[in-house]
Parts: sequence; C-alpha cells; structure tokens
Amino acid sequence: MHSFLILVDTVISLFIWALIISAILSWLVTFNIVNTSNRFVYMVGDFLYRVTEPALRPIRSIIPNLGGIDISPIILILILVFVKNLMFEYLA
Repeated sequence: MHSFLILVDTVISLFIWALIISAILSWLVTFNIVNTSNRFVYMVGDFLYRVTEPALRPIRSIIPNLGGIDISPIILILILVFVKNLMFEYLA
C-alpha cells in the first residue's frame, strides 16, 4: 500500500509541474518571448494543453471570468496539494 501511495504522490507531483510549466509557457507566448511557429514550442505547448486541459475545463466552467486572468491552474494545484496531504494523513 505504501508503494502505491508513493506512486500516486509522484503522479500528482508530475501533474502539478505540468500545470506550472503550462502556465509559464502560456505567459511566454502571450508576451511574445517564445513563438508557437517554432515547432518544438508548439509540440510542448500542445502536449501540455492536452494533458492539463481536461482537469482545468471543469474548474474554468465554475470560476467566473476575472478579466483575462485565469486562476484555474492555481485552484487545481491547491486541490491537488490538499488531496496529497489528505492521502498521506489518513492512508499512510
């Protein structure tokens, strides 16, 4: 059971990092620091979008629009950290 919890913790941590990298990449694209016409940037952005969007979509439908500021990754990260803490508090 302990090794399964470590596996779940690792998957959640990797997903949190994917959310952070996705948010940073979207800022870099928005401020024209990187360009999506670069094939590598496009492939990384597309991969991160496909991985993170299914989890972010329900949160975006609940959270009201804040004038161009998307806080759904922050909310999802907080939820995932809460789940990790609960998991180790009650199952480990």
